[in-house]
Amino acid sequence: MAATTQSELLAMTEKEFAKLDKLMNSIPADIALRKDEEDTSIKDVVAHRANWIALFLGWYFDGLAGKTVHFPAEGYKWNELKRYNARLRENQASLSWDEARALLRDRHAQLISFIVERDDESLYSGPMKGANNDWKPGRWAEAAGPSHYRSAGKYIRGRLREMAA
Repeated sequence: MAATTQSELLAMTEKEFAKLDKLMNSIPADIALRKDEEDTSIKDVVAHRANWIALFLGWYFDGLAGKTVHFPAEGYKWNELKRYNARLRENQASLSWDEARALLRDRHAQLISFIVERDDESLYSGPMKGANNDWKPGRWAEAAGPSHYRSAGKYIRGRLREMAA
C-alpha cells in the first residue's frame, strides 16, 4: 500500500532500508561482485538504487527551480532504460562493494532528509513540478526509496539462491 503522509513515507523508507541494509551486510564482496547472465552483479543493483535516489532528488529540485526535468535522465527516454542502465553500470564499474553500500547509505540519508524536511502538503497535495504526470513528490520518493529497496532485496535473495544451487 502506498504511503499518503510524510510519517507513513518516513516509516516505510526506514523499514525497507533497514531490511536491505541487513541483507547487504551479510554478503561478502566476492559474492556481491559476481555477475549474472545479464552481466549484472548484486553490487551493480545496489549502486543502481543509489543513482535513482539522486535522479529523483534532481528531478524534484529542477522542477521547483523551473528547470527542464529530464526523465529518466538527460538524453534518455523511458523506453531506453536498458541503454541507460548499461551506461550506468559502465560508469559505476570501478566501485567496490563497500563503496556501493556506502553510496546507497549516503543517498538513503539524503532521501530521509528530504522526507523529514517536507510536510504532508508538500509531499502529497499535488503533482511534482516538471514531472508532466499526476505523481506527487511523495509517490516519486517512495518509488526511488522503499520500492527500489524492496526490488533490490528481491533480486539479491534470488541471486543468493541461484549461487547456492
